[in-house]
Amino acid sequence: MRILGIDPGYAIVGYGVIDYMNTRFSVVDYGAILTEAGVPFNERLEQIFDETCALMQRWKPEDMAIEKLFYNTNAKTVIDVGQARGALILAAQKCSVRIAEYTPLQVKQSVVGYGRAEKKQVQEMTKLILNLPKIPKPDDTADALAIAICHAHAGGSMFSAGGIDPSRIRSGI
Repeated sequence: MRILGIDPGYAIVGYGVIDYMNTRFSVVDYGAILTEAGVPFNERLEQIFDETCALMQRWKPEDMAIEKLFYNTNAKTVIDVGQARGALILAAQKCSVRIAEYTPLQVKQSVVGYGRAEKKQVQEMTKLILNLPKIPKPDDTADALAIAICHAHAGGSMFSAGGIDPSRIRSGI
């Protein structure tokens, strides 16, 4: 299964593409979509959409795993990230890529085995699981790879992501 992991944002969108087969991971690509401050926000959203579509057309993932929105204190930031998430989800929908969402707690639990793990622990385990020489930078890229790992560990099912995708239900299972 090919998975595109996404850590959403509007200045930096981390992405990681992995293959997961027979409990083995292989890294296909990872990086970040960067938008410039000062550019009109609608143009930044368009760039995120276009570059995400290009990634999907290039790597042809079956699933996109994206982090659910986490609200801390800044309402403007959460609204803007929500709009960026919308552009990312629309890109997956337009490219016929299945979408799964995971909370930060689910990602930490899946990658480290502990839902309250520190960011550095998640990054280190991501590096080890994927056999990378170093932790990917920026942090958003490492986070995106962790989200992809979480989806692979969830069996690629949407059951743990809060919904059931009927196309995944097989008779006799």
